[in-house]
Amino acid sequence: MGLAGRERHKGGSPTGLRRMVRWLGAGALAVTLLACAPVFRNHGYIPAEPDLAAIEVGRDTRDTVAEKIGRPSASGLLNDVGWFYVQSRWKHYGAKAPKEIDRQVVSITFTDAGVVQNVERFGLEDGRVITLSRRVTDTNIEGVSFLRQIMGSIGRLRAEDLLDD
Repeated sequence: MGLAGRERHKGGSPTGLRRMVRWLGAGALAVTLLACAPVFRNHGYIPAEPDLAAIEVGRDTRDTVAEKIGRPSASGLLNDVGWFYVQSRWKHYGAKAPKEIDRQVVSITFTDAGVVQNVERFGLEDGRVITLSRRVTDTNIEGVSFLRQIMGSIGRLRAEDLLDD
């Protein structure tokens, strides 16, 4: 009777089988731990700061802004006074619902003549909209409350809310 036969005879499992079970257990543990690693996803686009710095308030027009940084996927909803670039970062962790961990909006507003009037960057801090940077040609900033409404509703809309029954 060989060594493996003697171990079986004693009531123990063969050494090779024990080693394989240990490796399978370690592999299962590793897969379980890796499945719990967070996954981050970025949605949307905002221009880089050097590109935004190239926009001259009071001088650039819609066409020159489009050449410098491109057109956004969203513009003014009620009227065409501004362009909005929106970017969000979401954290997906296991079976939990995704959580938005960062949101930034760049708002470029234009005069009736199509000249840049204002360039603002907004962020999301603890669920509140805050202004990260602002360049304006006058002291009265119009549409900020409207922009805050947009920021507050992004991510809360569901497709079923938009469909008619």
